[in-house]
Amino acid sequence: MNQTPPSQPYRATLRDGATVLIRPIQAGDVELERDFIERLSPTSRRYRFLGTIKTPSESLLKELTHPEQTHGVAYVALSEEGPETREIGVCRYGASSDGVSCECAVAVADEWHGKGLGTLLMHRLIETARANGFARMYSIDASDNQEMRELAEHLGFSREVDPDDYTTVIHTLALQKSEPGSPKASD
Repeated sequence: MNQTPPSQPYRATLRDGATVLIRPIQAGDVELERDFIERLSPTSRRYRFLGTIKTPSESLLKELTHPEQTHGVAYVALSEEGPETREIGVCRYGASSDGVSCECAVAVADEWHGKGLGTLLMHRLIETARANGFARMYSIDASDNQEMRELAEHLGFSREVDPDDYTTVIHTLALQKSEPGSPKASD
């Protein structure tokens, strides 16, 4: 696990040896976020937003680059190879109204799949959610999103079909360890 404080940027090495910079998303990242979303394949955009989107609206970009508005956190992964810095991945959570759970999402640029970036980002997000006292993290995903299913299983999330929409599933992870004799986070 990474020991860098959540607000501090850090460099990480992926499975293929590529180095990426992980840092909290910033209000000035609107164009990085727009370019990232527009570069995703139509399938990746559908998985990320659970719907069709080609170009994000200004209001969506503001929401995505200001996670504190949803009592949340977001991290971006940046590639600094080549002439420009590019966003190649993002993860985020927003607090649910119950105050003990948070909904998360992760997206990785198509050409960066299979390199461990999604796992790296999610580990950082889980660490931060635990440190901030959340008891449970969940994501709502398309039922045909096999890569998310594999990532969620790898990270220890459980999976169930959404009872309100058979085309989606809910992945859930208990974040706080129960002490012997204490109630479980789901109780």
